[in-house]
Amino acid sequence: MLIEPQQLKEHQDVALKLLEELDKILLGQHEVHKLLIIGILSKGHILLEGLPGVGKTALVKGLGLLMNLEFKRIQFTPDLLPADILGGNILQQDQHGNRSLVFQPGAIFANIVLADEINRASPKTQSAMLEAMQERAVTLQGTTRPLPDPFFVLASQNPIELEGTYPIPEAQLDRFLFKINVTGVNADVLAQIISQRRRGEPPAPTWAITKDQLDGLFDAMDRIHLSGPVANYIARIVTSAHPDAPNAHESIRNCVRFGPSPRAAIAIAEAARAAALLEGRPTVGFDDVIAVAKQVLNHRIILNYQAKLENITPETIVDRILDTLDPAAIDWDKLHAKPQE
Repeated sequence: MLIEPQQLKEHQDVALKLLEELDKILLGQHEVHKLLIIGILSKGHILLEGLPGVGKTALVKGLGLLMNLEFKRIQFTPDLLPADILGGNILQQDQHGNRSLVFQPGAIFANIVLADEINRASPKTQSAMLEAMQERAVTLQGTTRPLPDPFFVLASQNPIELEGTYPIPEAQLDRFLFKINVTGVNADVLAQIISQRRRGEPPAPTWAITKDQLDGLFDAMDRIHLSGPVANYIARIVTSAHPDAPNAHESIRNCVRFGPSPRAAIAIAEAARAAALLEGRPTVGFDDVIAVAKQVLNHRIILNYQAKLENITPETIVDRILDTLDPAAIDWDKLHAKPQE
């Protein structure tokens, strides 16, 4: 059932208010904030990549305050252990002298978790974190404990200080909905920061979204319609990124080693629904797909050595695909064909 126009307008206003408040926290990063809200509405985890000092941590802290959710920060270091994140059983003694193991929740038991410099932790710790992200639960000694709902991980990593780091494996990167590149700001925005903010500290938020408003946004997401032609367009984008696909461009065959998984198509569909909601549309359009495709695919396309020599990036590949594919070129027979039994 499609959402009513008046209801859609109410939810859009809440999402735009959240975007407006984020713009006040981190100046000059409107597009980053928009993608962040799209990711939250999609209930996806987000990887923020950028140089030190561009405001990644301040942005996530501000988001936690605006959403009125429990926020925790984990500073990843090489000596961090899985138990430091997930928690563990601690031997405790009651007033009668009886001893028992009591579960002590780790830092991951929060609504919004900032995994700061996630690539500095060991692979074992990264795996524990990313498994919890996928399952949205923690299993220790045979007992499964669900994580809070909603649950989001916003991880950050520094692209230049690679000494002593452990790059996240591609299979685990696939669990992030987006990878957002947070860049610096221009001179005008920098002058505004210097003149208006002592020590660069952002202002305290004066507004926060209520639980009912947040639940309403998630409910509205479920009622944004995604038509067959748009779903077909998403599928063609993802399959075109595979070097062995029949419709793959020659440049992609020469540059791409591995293409994105089906999870990428699901991620694009969900993110496109959120983009449509922000624009006040009850149905997903081709423009909504184009708006989010690059951030969904930029960490899911694995390039070969030749592409690196030619300075070709995953973003370049996505641009080529979007330029090549015609959204209206749909095989209607296949679209309406019944699935084989």
